[in-house]
Amino acid sequence: MLCVLSCRGAAPPVPPGTLVVALESAPAILDPRYTTDANSSLVSALVTRGLTRVNERAEAGPDLAEAWQQPAPLEYRFTLRADATFADGTPLTATDVVATYRSVLDPALRSPKREALAAVADVVAADPRTVVVRLHATTAAFLETANLGILPAALAHHGPLPREEVVGAGPFRVVGTLPDGGVELAAAAASMDGTPALPRVRFRVIPDGTVRALELASGSVHLVQNALEPDLLPWLARRPDLELVISPGTTFQYLGMNFRDPRLADRRVRQALAYALDREAMVHRLLRDTARPATGLLPPSHWAYAGDVAAYPHDRTRATALLAESGLGPDARAAARRFSYKTSTVELRRRIAEVFQDELGMIGLSVDVRSYEWATFYADVRRGDFQLYALAWVGVADPDVYYRIFHSSMRPPQGNNRGAYANATMDALLEAARATLDREERRRLYAEVQRLAADDLPVIPLWWADNVVVKSRRLTGFVPAPDGDLRSLATARLEER
Repeated sequence: MLCVLSCRGAAPPVPPGTLVVALESAPAILDPRYTTDANSSLVSALVTRGLTRVNERAEAGPDLAEAWQQPAPLEYRFTLRADATFADGTPLTATDVVATYRSVLDPALRSPKREALAAVADVVAADPRTVVVRLHATTAAFLETANLGILPAALAHHGPLPREEVVGAGPFRVVGTLPDGGVELAAAAASMDGTPALPRVRFRVIPDGTVRALELASGSVHLVQNALEPDLLPWLARRPDLELVISPGTTFQYLGMNFRDPRLADRRVRQALAYALDREAMVHRLLRDTARPATGLLPPSHWAYAGDVAAYPHDRTRATALLAESGLGPDARAAARRFSYKTSTVELRRRIAEVFQDELGMIGLSVDVRSYEWATFYADVRRGDFQLYALAWVGVADPDVYYRIFHSSMRPPQGNNRGAYANATMDALLEAARATLDREERRRLYAEVQRLAADDLPVIPLWWADNVVVKSRRLTGFVPAPDGDLRSLATARLEER
């Protein structure tokens, strides 16, 4: 079967009962130690499980670990579930957990998750069901980072693993790769919480939004989440065989900037860009009200959200004045008022780029829009090869994510400070926030972080996207999650025609 699925050419026939999900872009990798893009993380989470799992309130709860204790400030003891097994039926033990964590911490394996575990001093197996984690320093976000997917010890010594070699304890196992770059999963017979009713889930890659909608309408695709053109939603919603589900989401869309460019390092220029963009109009006209203008990374539903931050209502006069103060007014050289903006080839992203181009043009800036296939675009962003770009943070849980994206030490490859932002006050706040376990003190510190971010603009907040799902009415039991997680597919079923 693996050979059939991996061969190039036409897609293999869809086995009976298979749920077909359409994606904009291919999951880059399924090894949980190396996933960084949204689609890779979504699919990998169906195949692997971690010690903990973050719930809809952004709090860590049990997953492979049924319980844990903290006998000392720098020590955690996790007790694994007695029925913990991998998808092939092999028992999952503390030895597998230790090997997975040590592989991430091994500099030679170059895992992008290594920084998130930087506070870990050692991981040992006290017995087959007990994992002891010792830390270098107090870190409030550790339980959230303990959601790292666990691999068998024999595989964890290598990396990154090809898709077909990834074995986890999730409800599904990898069957193989599709010709379009997608992936097919099969229900794991040894699933810890019972074998899923869905025998297979096929993730097809369909880059064109109109084609995704047409395939939904034809019944050859059963589920699309957050990957449809807003203009097509009313048409799809009128189809009796489809269901449109819209709920508040936590995905944060932002405009990223490169602080290595001295013009963008000027706060007045960043504020001018923020005032120039009419987010309210974009949400209403482009997104058909399937989003909410954002004030920062954390949505209002998050326990650490602070709403009393600087806002940037659409104001071209103020934007123009700020540009003039910065030296980028009408008298500046044309080259000084020209910026490049990178985006993907997805149609909605190109349309958003065109609106940015027009609105920044209204304040005298020339924007050269460059669109790339997803893999190329994302690679450029990760290595800091951009002036302006737009992306989203998906699945934000613990606010310690601010450290990984705004602390000055977190420039790639160590972290995700892709724009090379540096602010000593921000660094001090982030270091203090991750070093305290008191939630109210963390809330206070992260409120300061949010106020500083809104004033200094390391990124420009755009909107919090709603979770928009269009699915076949035959798919029952699927419950959309605020962060877009697909784990409820483990309890869903596809009714016969």
